Amino acid sequence: MAGNSDERDAASVPLPAPAAGVSLWWCALAAPPARMQLLEARLSPAELARADRFGSPALRDRYVVGRASLRGILGSLLAMAPQDVPIVRGERGRPQLGIDRGLDFNVSHTAGVALIGAARGARIGVDVERLDRTINVAGISRKFLTGAERRGLADLDADTARRRVLRLWTCKEAMSKATGDALSAPFGSLDVALDDEPRLCAGPPPYDPSRWMLRSAAVPADYVATVALWQP
Repeated sequence: MAGNSDERDAASVPLPAPAAGVSLWWCALAAPPARMQLLEARLSPAELARADRFGSPALRDRYVVGRASLRGILGSLLAMAPQDVPIVRGERGRPQLGIDRGLDFNVSHTAGVALIGAARGARIGVDVERLDRTINVAGISRKFLTGAERRGLADLDADTARRRVLRLWTCKEAMSKATGDALSAPFGSLDVALDDEPRLCAGPPPYDPSRWMLRSAAVPADYVATVALWQP
C-alpha cells in the first residue's frame, strides 16, 4: 500500500530533500469536487468536525485537502492507510504521531498552498511565505530581529530589506514550530545569519546553535521557505 499513489493527494509534489532523513512536499490546497469525498474519507471524526467549523466552503475545502494530503504522505512513509495514521495533539498542542516510529512532521500554509515536511531522527519545523507579501519591515525588525540582523538591513534598498526580513522570519518561525513554542518563542533573541544556507548563531535554551540545522527549501520562485531541524 505504501507505493500506491492513490493514497496521496495528486496535488502533493515531492521537493528536493534539504538534508539526510528529510522529505518535503509542495501541496496545492485545491481539488475537484469529485475528489473531495475521497479526501474527506481520510479524515478522523474530529478533523471533519473541525472542517465544518470553518466560516466558508473555500476555507473548509483547503483544510480538508491539506489534512488529507498530510495523511496520504504520512501513510506512505509509515506503510499505513491514510485514515489509520494516528495524528494527536502533543505538548503545547503541536501535532505529532500517536505511535513511536521515529518520524516527525510539520506543515506550513500560505494562501492556497502548503509545505509539508517529515524527518527521521530530528524534530522538524517548516515555514513558507509568499515573496510578494507586504510587511511592516521597521516594526517587525524592531520587535523580532536581533541587533546584528537589523544592522544587516541598513544598506539595503526597501524591497531587498523586505525580502531579507521575510527569509529571517521563515527561519525563526520554522524553529518555533519545531519546539512547539509558536509565537511565544524568543524571536528577538534568535540570531540568524543568512549565508549560503541560513544558520542559527545564538539563542537561549532550547535554541542552542549546536542542536539546530537550518536549510532553505526548494519551493517555487514566488515563495521563500525554511526547514528547521532540532536535536532536543
